[in-house]
Amino acid sequence: MIIEPKTRGFICLTAHPEGCKSNVLSQINYIKDHPTTNGPKRVLVIGASTGFGLASRITSAYGSNASTIGVYFEKPPSEGRPASPGYYNSAAFEDQAHKDGLYAKSINGDAFSNEIKAQTIKLIKEDLGKIDLLVYSLASPVRQHPVTGEKFKSTLKPIGQTFTNKTVDFHTGEVKDITIEPCTEEEIKNTVAVMGGEDWEFWIDALKEQDVLAEDFKTVAYSYIGPSLTKAVYRDGTIGRAKDHLEATAFKIKDQLKDIKGEAYVSVNKALVTQASSAIPVIPLYISLLYKVMKEEGIHEGCIEQIERLFNQRLYADNMPLDSEGRIRVDDWEMREDIQAKVADLWKIATTETLPEIGDLKGYAKDFFYLFGFDVEGIDYDKDVNEMVSIPGLQE
Repeated sequence: MIIEPKTRGFICLTAHPEGCKSNVLSQINYIKDHPTTNGPKRVLVIGASTGFGLASRITSAYGSNASTIGVYFEKPPSEGRPASPGYYNSAAFEDQAHKDGLYAKSINGDAFSNEIKAQTIKLIKEDLGKIDLLVYSLASPVRQHPVTGEKFKSTLKPIGQTFTNKTVDFHTGEVKDITIEPCTEEEIKNTVAVMGGEDWEFWIDALKEQDVLAEDFKTVAYSYIGPSLTKAVYRDGTIGRAKDHLEATAFKIKDQLKDIKGEAYVSVNKALVTQASSAIPVIPLYISLLYKVMKEEGIHEGCIEQIERLFNQRLYADNMPLDSEGRIRVDDWEMREDIQAKVADLWKIATTETLPEIGDLKGYAKDFFYLFGFDVEGIDYDKDVNEMVSIPGLQE
């Protein structure tokens, strides 16, 4: 079939298998040029199909020849209906990994559930014995609690007061004000339940109980802080409460891992175009200005560059630097004072008319469509493509 991008708001409803494959192969090639010294060897990635999770899997496999198991929740293709981009990403990664003689298997299902945890542990026991790294990179908007069965839905709202600021529709380029009403206490609780650290801790508990964590095991989860421009709706809002919980959970997990000399960290990463960030008001405008400034300074990074730097200069480096809260910071270039000062100045003059000149909205839109395998150089989108792709290492 011929697959074209079909969008609804901040979501693209279609994905292109060849475009996704090209993106995955380019990330693999980047890591082949940046191998990891003393990197992980047996890796489990929770949320392995897109963004930072996919980049972590690629970096593990091609940076230090690691065996990888990926867990994700993606829609497979059906006749005449393409799969989700994460499905095509995983298919491309596992196909290439197998060609290159690397172990790569995956499980497609609800990572919050006890059933998927049990299936994953069984696979680890059978094939790897133990793992030495767990990357936790889930970005789901909903969660069903595995014990109580209660369903939670996250929200993105400020706490205590109404928030009004500028945002941009990256499809049209229109800059306009947006107002978000404050959340309820119930919405805070639900967002923490979905995006906090409870499930990360559940994974560690289950893996440790079944004795599949190696000595000197490491685990890392991903977070974001952001600038003062987005603080009211992000870090001081409902998502910020969830991130606070996630970061506090790292210390609890670290205590639980003392007997195996294990370590647990939260890595604060840079603002990037992802399916999740595209849904957050204000963030698209901020990113388009940030990209412009960072590209001019020569310090712009995508997901794969961020994770390569995390592995090589933080997680698997001697004397890993941490901030005062015990977090890894690879948002350090984004949060440089000179970078933030320039973005803040541009923010003041950002309008529909000025943004094409002062921002990088084209770069933002290009990165957005890249997520779904579109606008990729070298792909003929007028050509028939087989949507019925399979994932070589997918466990049924």
